[in-house]
Amino acid sequence: MAKKIPVSDSAQPLAVNPFAALDLGPLPAGPSGDAAPAAGRPAPGRVVLRREKSQRGGKTVIVVGDFAPHFTPAALEDLSRRAKQACGCGGTLAGREIELQGDDPARIRRFFEAEGFRVAGV
Repeated sequence: MAKKIPVSDSAQPLAVNPFAALDLGPLPAGPSGDAAPAAGRPAPGRVVLRREKSQRGGKTVIVVGDFAPHFTPAALEDLSRRAKQACGCGGTLAGREIELQGDDPARIRRFFEAEGFRVAGV
């Protein structure tokens, strides 16, 4: 039987450092702490609007999706509530997508752009 070679043993460091010969020169300073997003709200990203009508009894809804993975369900619920209030319509949070009732994508686009999102679709 062949002898097993341990691959996850961190007790033995590499005999030769493969990065020892690299000369990076002077590196620029890192970002300052001033540009950090607010603690309560994650930094917005890009969202996609799409119009759906199927399986809804002929009613039209605008679905807002493709939220960044750092948005928690609680943050999405809060955003959904504020979007419904600002747009004057009903809706729901289905998974990680916000469904807003009605066919007024311009109003929904304005709301999400005012929140700092880049909006694509519809």
